[in-house]
Amino acid sequence: MMTQVADGVFVHQSELIQNNAVVVQGRDGVLLVDPGLTGGEMACLADDLRALGRPVVAGFATHPDWDHVLWHSEFGEVPRYGTARCAAFMEDLRSKADWKTGVTEGLPEEIADEIPLDLFGLITGLPTGTTHLPWDGPKVRVVEHEGHAQGHAALLVEERGVLVAGDMLSDVLVPMPDLYGDAADPLDDYLAGLRLFADVADDVTVVVPGHGAVGGADELHARIDQDRAYVQALRDGQDPSDPRVVSAKPGWEWVSDIHTGQLQRLAQRSQPDGTPG
Repeated sequence: MMTQVADGVFVHQSELIQNNAVVVQGRDGVLLVDPGLTGGEMACLADDLRALGRPVVAGFATHPDWDHVLWHSEFGEVPRYGTARCAAFMEDLRSKADWKTGVTEGLPEEIADEIPLDLFGLITGLPTGTTHLPWDGPKVRVVEHEGHAQGHAALLVEERGVLVAGDMLSDVLVPMPDLYGDAADPLDDYLAGLRLFADVADDVTVVVPGHGAVGGADELHARIDQDRAYVQALRDGQDPSDPRVVSAKPGWEWVSDIHTGQLQRLAQRSQPDGTPG
């Protein structure tokens, strides 16, 4: 079921890891951002859009993580945009003969058999430096930055005051810098991304994270501060004292494992032979 979060902007949340698909109404149809997860959930979303009377006219993937580059045939054959780096990452992945096997191995066991992969990762890269999505609807600014993943981008629906943050600013997930990529300083990259969010915060009334609860303007500032404190603590080798690390939310205990893994990866990167290849 879709929930309206602003004028002409709706969110459809997945059950397992609370992925937020975002729908933005345009003149002739809707922009659909990060529509995963399962085939059943996406078919439900397609039904909701039919009830709304608006076809999908464009899609956008905020970054190349598996749960943000999914698609369903019922959404139609429309441009599915992403940053140039996001599209290049997916093109390289799909060029491998066994790519489906590799992707499947990384899926949650609970829903692995329910995730359609035929249209997985078919992303059209926007020209480098693109500032706004090319579509007939409210102006949507592309806020590209590194940090969480290669080619990560948030979207700011300028006329609606909605920030679609990708996999950042979550109330249930700790920040996850791109510690396994080739970035020289992923922690600094993440902090730079948060500064970009702070720069547009006065224009935002609603923030939609990739996972978790939608927040208002006051919560946006709080989430930026909380994420910054966590990443700075990692950088300084301190205990983040972040309530998300030991989640009281049933079924989210694995967030603690993410945190532990990040500490271990940072320790590896600090060793002469621990730099990513």
